[in-house]
Amino acid sequence: MASRHLSRSIAMQSLYECDFNNAFQKDDLNFVTGRNIEEFGSGLENPGFIWDLVNGVDINKETIDKIIEKTAPEWPLAQINILDRNILRLGIFELLYGSKDDVPPKVAINESIELAKNFGGESSRKFINGVLGTVYRGMEEQSQAQENQTKEDQTED
Repeated sequence: MASRHLSRSIAMQSLYECDFNNAFQKDDLNFVTGRNIEEFGSGLENPGFIWDLVNGVDINKETIDKIIEKTAPEWPLAQINILDRNILRLGIFELLYGSKDDVPPKVAINESIELAKNFGGESSRKFINGVLGTVYRGMEEQSQAQENQTKEDQTED
């Protein structure tokens, strides 16, 4: 298993466990993540990537959850399978806040789909793909709108 894929799996498991136990306090998340790195990540060259993912999701969870609610309005956040919810959180974090040079958006989406295939139920893969695809298209539309606005501003000068 590739190092970054394993790191994402460990991050997802840590987020899942804290969400399952309603223990999204920093100390709990740090403890669970540290334990999971020790148990599943021996030999990883850079466990810092796991910490970046887990802490990034934790810091931006409120914003990410609002995006999930907006993108999948027929699924209240509390009704989304805990595993799917945390795979979405990771995927959206990487799409919005991750380095596009290190992890291109399509790679972030594909990695999330792989997590859903490996750990989720029968419909997880399609659900994750649909939500992240919608978020990505929204990002692309926003980027294109900003680009068009910049061009308009330049031609007015």
